[in-house]
Amino acid sequence: MTDPYDHLREDQALAPLVADYGELALEPAEDPFERLVVSIVRQQLSMASADAIEERLFEQFDVTPTALRDVQVEKFRDVGLSKRKGQTVRNVAVAFDEHGYDREYFAAYSDDQVLDELTEITGIGPWTGKMFCMFALGREDVFPVEDLGIRKGIQEIDDDDLDRDAMIDRAERWRPYRSIASLYLWRALD
Repeated sequence: MTDPYDHLREDQALAPLVADYGELALEPAEDPFERLVVSIVRQQLSMASADAIEERLFEQFDVTPTALRDVQVEKFRDVGLSKRKGQTVRNVAVAFDEHGYDREYFAAYSDDQVLDELTEITGIGPWTGKMFCMFALGREDVFPVEDLGIRKGIQEIDDDDLDRDAMIDRAERWRPYRSIASLYLWRALD
């Protein structure tokens, strides 16, 4: 297989970002459950708000499936989570606890199978599932077109005004390293 960075440098619009930011690595999370909870917290929030809520959540609770599965949703509201996000955290805790989800559980699953499994959990949608594939499992070929930062990043590097389907087509040239390309798209906004 080719080197991911050599492959991404072949795209003239992405090559300058690879040059500017170096070889950005995508590492699987040490704790996939924690990483999924972080994705839930961060969804549709500013970085500052998400950081504050995440800090309070981790200070107040032991962020494990067993510890969070029976927490009353109102307790999550005390740290700043909405009722819906609090319920989603509980749903995820129950699913992880009951199914024994971890990296090994998902190792033989394709990205689509991981997404199918996770989106069966009430409150988990495609964006959250893709963040899990990328940042919890370290999957290199996920393209989270649902992410506003990704869409803005493509607009930053591409002169064309692309809709989501066109962005997905545009990202095909980065296959099998679309997750790594996404890291550069987020950096394009910095």
